[in-house]
Amino acid sequence: MSGGLHCVGCPIDDIKEEKVVRLTAEESAIADGGAGEAAAMGMRIVVEMARLMGARELIAITSAHIDGCLYHGDGGVEFAERLVALRGRVAVPTTLNVGALDLITPKRVHSNPHQATMARRLMSAYVELGCEPTWTCAPYQAGHRPSLGEHVAWGESNAVAFANSVLGARTNRYGDFFDICCALTGCAPLVGLHLEINRQATVLVETSAVSSRLKQAGEFYPVLGTWLGATCGSEVAVIDGLPADLPEDWLKALGAAASSSGAVGMFHIAGVTPEAPDVSTALGGRVPRRTISLTPEAVRATRDRLSTVHGGRIDAVAVGSPHFSLAEFAQLERISSGRRFSVPFYVCTGRSTLEQLESTTGSAGLVQRGVEIVVDTCVVVTPILPSGGGVLMTSSGKFAHYTPANTGYEVVYGSLEDCVASAEAGCVIRDESLWS
Repeated sequence: MSGGLHCVGCPIDDIKEEKVVRLTAEESAIADGGAGEAAAMGMRIVVEMARLMGARELIAITSAHIDGCLYHGDGGVEFAERLVALRGRVAVPTTLNVGALDLITPKRVHSNPHQATMARRLMSAYVELGCEPTWTCAPYQAGHRPSLGEHVAWGESNAVAFANSVLGARTNRYGDFFDICCALTGCAPLVGLHLEINRQATVLVETSAVSSRLKQAGEFYPVLGTWLGATCGSEVAVIDGLPADLPEDWLKALGAAASSSGAVGMFHIAGVTPEAPDVSTALGGRVPRRTISLTPEAVRATRDRLSTVHGGRIDAVAVGSPHFSLAEFAQLERISSGRRFSVPFYVCTGRSTLEQLESTTGSAGLVQRGVEIVVDTCVVVTPILPSGGGVLMTSSGKFAHYTPANTGYEVVYGSLEDCVASAEAGCVIRDESLWS
């Protein structure tokens, strides 16, 4: 067998020990083509990545979530279509992240013909590989929720943070093309957050100085996540002093912002997340490497940094990064009742959530008020916003982080209530009392 691939029990005299990834007989059979050429190629990539990451063996996974189905260039299309030509088929249940098209309302996207064609080819190729066409950055809202301790290979940073932190499943941040290789082979390198020791917190965040009123507000959690990512990078932190009954959408928003402003793949909240019944357990019984006291001043400064402008007119509102949930649609319905928006108001969501919405309360009232529901993609990765730039308002920490670079729009961060009031008025309206 070539360097890096090694079946347990085989001689290794001609291979340096530090470069060996020991494979089981079943994994070796996949590498040798026993499951087809596509899986063999995938296994070669998984093993080489494992070697580079310092893993000595692989771990079986139960699911994958593919981030590489978003069009960034023709090379990605050629890679996926090569896997199809090799008759590739995913070995585990596999969901798909957003693509670069709204397949339900394709005219909403302003891509040039070549980009649109290639984006559609890419999305089709992944479906041909046996992936489920979920087209969402929040597969956990589409019924894909691995159990505590389950090993998976998920791409998309917010999904990774949610899987590790909120569900207690185990995954690293799997990049484009590596994710589909894991799905084809049904395994991933046993390294990083797949290992118990690396899931234990090394940083303790104290929040006693933050007001209880702010902790009970949904708009606090994208800000907390932004601060956490910028402060902790890829370190695992345990946050103490937050309410025990935090809604899932707030945890979603925290993880999405943390994984955008930093490289956070996992966080703990004492008394809330499954691997942190208390601070000591989250820390693995060890003393934290550092303890940080979150101050109101740091919270306010982080909130302000999420905006590139702080007042004046707005040209659009966009929410739903990660994708809007059914509970968030209910909240939007409640706070927008009786209003009509004077600027475009985009809500990005998954098609499974839209189906649930249409089968319950329906979307007609929201559409009548001026809401445009975007599925399969979102406004910061696909040209949907009106051309020419302007100012975008959002309640998403992730949207706030990526909007200026990805769209050319300036950005204002506010609560969902602020976004609704501003969309009606056509200018920034924010309740500052919560942050004072």
